[in-house]
Amino acid sequence: MTETIAALATPPGRGAISIVRVSGPDALAIAARVARLGRPLRPRVATLAEILAPDGARLDEALVLYFPGPRSYTGEDVVEFHVHGSPAVVRDTLTSLLSAGARLAEAGEFTRRAFENGRLDLTAVEGLADLIAAETPAQRRLAFRQLKGLIGNRAEAWRGRLIEALALVEARIDFSDEADVPEDLLGLALYAAQQLRDEIAGVLADGCRGERLRDGLVVAIAGLPNAGKSTLLNRLARREAAIVSPYAGTTRDVIEVHLDLDGYPVTLLDTAGIRDSAEPVEQEGVRRGRERAAAADLVLWVIDGSAGGVAADKYPKNLGNAAIWLVQNKIDRVDATPCMVAGKCDNSEYEFTLSISALTGAGMEALTAALSNYAKTYFASTESAVITRARHRRALEETVAALDRALARDRTNDEELIAEELRAAATTLGRLTGRVDVEDILDVIFRDFCIGK
Repeated sequence: MTETIAALATPPGRGAISIVRVSGPDALAIAARVARLGRPLRPRVATLAEILAPDGARLDEALVLYFPGPRSYTGEDVVEFHVHGSPAVVRDTLTSLLSAGARLAEAGEFTRRAFENGRLDLTAVEGLADLIAAETPAQRRLAFRQLKGLIGNRAEAWRGRLIEALALVEARIDFSDEADVPEDLLGLALYAAQQLRDEIAGVLADGCRGERLRDGLVVAIAGLPNAGKSTLLNRLARREAAIVSPYAGTTRDVIEVHLDLDGYPVTLLDTAGIRDSAEPVEQEGVRRGRERAAAADLVLWVIDGSAGGVAADKYPKNLGNAAIWLVQNKIDRVDATPCMVAGKCDNSEYEFTLSISALTGAGMEALTAALSNYAKTYFASTESAVITRARHRRALEETVAALDRALARDRTNDEELIAEELRAAATTLGRLTGRVDVEDILDVIFRDFCIGK
């Protein structure tokens, strides 16, 4: 934290503009050595400057912005150089900054300093990472809400209420002989703990919707060999993502493709044709395909339309609890009759049935619309989701467990243990945001009860 760091803040490569960021106690001094300014830098005002090499040669003409701490991204003095976005300009600008006294920043160090200086809590840091990685509007909306305190603000409010309850118990234990300390402090504390426990448990009972939106809906394309699974994947992906051939067993490993279906993230899996095989490599491919399909949210069981009801009779087994749709492919063939129309197969075991030609595109519009509606329904309640990561869920589960233990204690004999469980719950919530301060308890006691007046 005593060093001044510098790094490229925009993606590497060639572009119109690149931003090189400097942060730390000597940011202004280093900027003055590197930039020839027509006027002094003013906070949050762009200033045109010449960027100089260590030997004084001109490197570029750029805009320079100064953000004084603590009202900056990192909470420190920050200077940004908006240079022309060529690799040579960026490299030489960084070389000049390092020669002037800066150190090259480590991965994530700017955000780490923002956290250490109280500009972001841990949940906001995670929200920022998710916002950068967002691929769909739904993921972007959830990540932005996380960045702006979706769970962090709530966790801090919960922790504040826990500290209030803990202060009541501590006052009951340590200051029961004081005249201005009420009698039924323990009852008030446990009532507050019960209310808080139920509120957090309600947030946990969300079916992991936030995590699912962050990771995306997983759709596995499975079926017998040569049913056209890879062709279907390529058609949905609108590119040649998988190898297609007339030979059975071409697909040996699981192929993943990420899609944006009407703003919702979907991961498509192309799996090996499921059949008995004596070849070890194909056996492993089939095993992996079954394993990934069993963990998917939806399985498209693809059958060859030219085989009639014979292929449809091979209902998928051991594919977990995922919803399974029957997709009859190759209806472009003259001898292919949709079994669901001809009545040649029993569709009662499938949640949905469609007939398509992945080769010609027939029926693909209906399949894409059905997948979009499924994703929309699947993610319908994510707008109210609070938890987006397993770490959040684990912390809140530990908080509820500590509150349950506190509520189960004997009120007359276990006051110290009740206080310890409440303290554990508050500490867990503090770890969620990265802010734990035991002195908060004393602050509440002295403020509310005027101890020692």
